[in-house]
Amino acid sequence: MPPPPQQPKNRSRGPTPAGENRRPQRRMASRDAAERAAFFARREAAAVLRRVLRGDATRRAAGSIKSLVYSPTVRNKRATFALVCQTLKYLPILKEVLALTGILNSKWKKQEELVYVTTYDILFGQGIAVSGSVEQLIMLQKDSLRTTLDKVCARRKVSCVEDLLGNKTAVKPKPRFLRVNTLKITTESVIEELNKIHMVDKDDMIPDMLVLPPGTDLHNHPLVTDGKVFLQGRASCMVAVALCPKPGWKVIDACAAPGNKTVHLAALMNGEGSIVACELNKERAKTLQHTVRRSGANNIQIVNGDFLEVDRNDPSYAEVRAILLDPSCSGSGISTERLDYLLPSHSRDNEDDASTSSRVMKLSAFQKKALSHALSFPSVERVVYSTCSIHQAENEDVVNSILPLATSLGFELATPFPQWHRRGLPVFQGSEHLLRTDPEDGLEGFFIALFVRKEAGGTSEERGKDDPLVMKEVRTKQVRGRRNGAFSSLRLSRMILWR
Repeated sequence: MPPPPQQPKNRSRGPTPAGENRRPQRRMASRDAAERAAFFARREAAAVLRRVLRGDATRRAAGSIKSLVYSPTVRNKRATFALVCQTLKYLPILKEVLALTGILNSKWKKQEELVYVTTYDILFGQGIAVSGSVEQLIMLQKDSLRTTLDKVCARRKVSCVEDLLGNKTAVKPKPRFLRVNTLKITTESVIEELNKIHMVDKDDMIPDMLVLPPGTDLHNHPLVTDGKVFLQGRASCMVAVALCPKPGWKVIDACAAPGNKTVHLAALMNGEGSIVACELNKERAKTLQHTVRRSGANNIQIVNGDFLEVDRNDPSYAEVRAILLDPSCSGSGISTERLDYLLPSHSRDNEDDASTSSRVMKLSAFQKKALSHALSFPSVERVVYSTCSIHQAENEDVVNSILPLATSLGFELATPFPQWHRRGLPVFQGSEHLLRTDPEDGLEGFFIALFVRKEAGGTSEERGKDDPLVMKEVRTKQVRGRRNGAFSSLRLSRMILWR
């Protein structure tokens, strides 16, 4: 008697439960979605990496890593940011291994950034490979790459790849600061909205600035994408507040991109008056335009040109009352926040000599020209000079060299945020009026100098009645003599500013 026919191994003997035959399709769809996401994230990361590396090589960066990743053109920002940062972190190893294996030959040289990103992601990251030509290349050479990597570790006498990375500076967690765009929404409305998901505090010094816990990610929050709030550092916001432009004034933002300070000026002016925002770099001018559009400010005119070529005698600039000058600088005060420690140039630079490097000296020379030009406008009453640098050559030395000209034009140094504890380096008489912020304060490293024209503001005492950011000894003595229950003009003006 012949044996009974055997059932096929993969065939179900009983009825198929409802929905069971759809599970493989769901898993395949999920896998396909992950592959597609990895495919596009690598290409977005490669495009950002190309701009970062080229800007770093020429020392003419189009923006920081963060600003390039969080630009409107990048769709998958979170994945792109992670890929760019990790690829830069592993870049020396990737270059060495790819060179030893001979993979990055002339055929693939035009796509070298994509090769770097894909090699990192497949060797150290997700490991998801898709049908792209670069992915196929790396997958075919995966075993060779791993063998070469092991040889490099053995030659360097380290047990794992992480030991090859060296010491990379970690960013110390800081609170998340955001500035409410009062052109579109009230601070109270933002607090009410964010309190649903975060602990929110008001800053005690900057109007309309809120403080959230470190690591709070709001880049995709509707309040941010709609321009109702701006993710802006506290020190950066101090610059526009120090200028203190009044509604109805005509103001120049001399080096405006990316535009956060520009639109902050517009908010401080209640959208009244006019702001001329100058930006020489064409690509950065596009970023500035996007920032202005997102803010809803309609009193900003963007000029894609050099501030130094703006004719101060042109009738259209005869009524300029205030100028914010935040020129190109070394960025040494925000290098950690900008992730500069990941850049190839960081390992080449001698940090001990950075403050006196030829690059800093060239920047300082430009800064002096720009500040001299700003002070020369006939009707200007207030000029703020600021940098995100910690170097004396770009800060105190620039101000000190310009002081004789400033004095001859009727300007004197005023004291922005007199309650702030960190002042300028004591390298010349009057440096106590200058303001510095430092990472030790939990902020970026910024520098602010405020020039006020004496005849425009009257005496020091009279200016104090209108300007809550300027403190003089005469006014201080008067305030001390008042009774606690009386409102001095200084206290009243502070209430008006901080409301």
